[in-house]
Amino acid sequence: METNIKQQKKEDVSDEELLKVIADFLEMGHAQNIVEMFKQDSRYYEWVGPLLTDERFAVRLGVSVLFEYLIEERPEDVHLAIPSLSNVLKHETPWVRGEALSVLAIIGTPDAIALIKTLETDPAPEVAAIVQDILSTG
Repeated sequence: METNIKQQKKEDVSDEELLKVIADFLEMGHAQNIVEMFKQDSRYYEWVGPLLTDERFAVRLGVSVLFEYLIEERPEDVHLAIPSLSNVLKHETPWVRGEALSVLAIIGTPDAIALIKTLETDPAPEVAAIVQDILSTG
């Protein structure tokens, strides 16, 4: 009976609400709490791109911190964020593309590096500079 109640409560929370909670926790600096969520449900990797479009700098910084933890604790799973990050690399706003590049650099897999290279000639000079910085240190 108790399990059914817990399951029902979990289903009552929409993905949109949960995404907002994750963003709020990242803004408050609670990335370690979010690591635990990612460990329990790998579908959250699909939300990395949308998190990087948040207007709040602390949220975007929190995503990078989150991936610093995840690369240590779950290196076998971080590649799951690559499709979401790939979508964000097409975002019209340069700083969003730059944030995605930074997370891809943390992931550091061959697929992540290949995606980074696709923005070497980005029309925004700051994005192209981020690519050059990443590739020169890798």
